[in-house]
Amino acid sequence: MSDKRPVIVYGVSGYTGRLVCEYLREYNIPFIAAGRDKKKVQDVVDKIPGIETADYEVVAVEHNVEALTKLFRGAKVVSNMVGPFIKFGPEVVEACLAAGCHYTDTTGEQDWVLMAQDRWGDAFAKKGLLLSPNLAQMYTTGEIAANICLETPGLDTLDIQVFWKGFPTYASTQTIFTILKASWYYLEQNKYVEWDVTARADVAVPGQHETAIAVPWGGTAHPVWFKNDPRVANVRVLGGVLARPVMEGVVATTQMVKEKIKPLPPEEQEKALGEIAASLQAAMPPRENPRINTTVDSVHASGPLSRAHCVIHGNCNYKQTGVLQAYAAYSLLQTAPRKVGFASGCQAFGYRELLGQLRSFGLVAKPIVTVHD
Repeated sequence: MSDKRPVIVYGVSGYTGRLVCEYLREYNIPFIAAGRDKKKVQDVVDKIPGIETADYEVVAVEHNVEALTKLFRGAKVVSNMVGPFIKFGPEVVEACLAAGCHYTDTTGEQDWVLMAQDRWGDAFAKKGLLLSPNLAQMYTTGEIAANICLETPGLDTLDIQVFWKGFPTYASTQTIFTILKASWYYLEQNKYVEWDVTARADVAVPGQHETAIAVPWGGTAHPVWFKNDPRVANVRVLGGVLARPVMEGVVATTQMVKEKIKPLPPEEQEKALGEIAASLQAAMPPRENPRINTTVDSVHASGPLSRAHCVIHGNCNYKQTGVLQAYAAYSLLQTAPRKVGFASGCQAFGYRELLGQLRSFGLVAKPIVTVHD
């Protein structure tokens, strides 16, 4: 029997990795905190509340398939925090596959989700392993709300909004600008249709009178998760930050990217977008405050003769992500996922179960559901 700690969090030097370790401690799961810079990882881990009661070790590892495979071998679950995932994710997934580990990450990149499904989904399924990119508040909480709506039969269209208050971390900012290079898709009659990257809408947000600016936010993962769901034919998602000045900046940036950066060669696009991202958010944001950092996930589901609406009010989106990642590991150490290979969090662990975990940590309120059928 291996004495290796069963869960590896890769990329702990960032904001979300720290939270995943914090919640692994609360689930009483031994873990390895890994990253390219051991001192940086150790400095972050040392600041985790109650870390003196956790069973963990800090490990430095180079970012290549051989080194990562050696580290992962003997473990069961890898929680990957190292993005942008379209750039740094392939080595980690390949290493998980070679070492026989389940894989989860927190990506917000639709192009990475599509790549993971296409390139590694079948290989993970053949080994009985889970490949679950984007197990995170940004899309999983909305996916929970969508599945609650779909408890009403006869609904085939999902109109989803994802909003939160606060500012993205450095890694999230890097991701946001990375996805500006990609094509984004929504689902129409079960076919992917490309968004205009400058699309925007003024929308009503449940629970407040002021309207908000919403954008496709890279397309999100929801169209991918529901592409092969026979209940669903249409999925469109809009979202953003509940701060109009910030979203006005996002809209202006996407317009600038379309006009000035998209025409550049790919390597020049990456360099230009990276410089802009670094100039906007270079430091670790403060720990989330539930009185400030609120979230709203709203899903209108419709069919020819039925309607359902589910709203989930919550707080601390990065903490929600930490719980989701930690619970995934907790579950995978005890039982097989409901679906192997490429699967969303709800498909792998059950949407009611994930909702229960978020509620048990005080991170989301009871869903508000209205049905007309």
